[in-house]
Amino acid sequence: MNISVELTLTPLHDNYEPAIIHFIKKLRASGLKVLENPLSTQIYGDYDEVMQLLLIEVKEAFKLMEHGLLHMKIVKSDRHDYEPHF
Repeated sequence: MNISVELTLTPLHDNYEPAIIHFIKKLRASGLKVLENPLSTQIYGDYDEVMQLLLIEVKEAFKLMEHGLLHMKIVKSDRHDYEPHF
């Protein structure tokens, strides 16, 4: 089963960029489809592969920050090629 996951990682302290950059680089290195924009990062792929990656990388990201928030949305389908029709 394929899923689409949208993530917004928000360290709640100053000097937050290194933690976000590290997290995104780890996601990019996964081999899964990863798209980024200024507000969030999207990951697309098989449910088990995506969730296993997130299990490891979210824990690592949280270890790199004093306080943080991760906002996550999951859609049960691969929406990487979505284009609005309006």
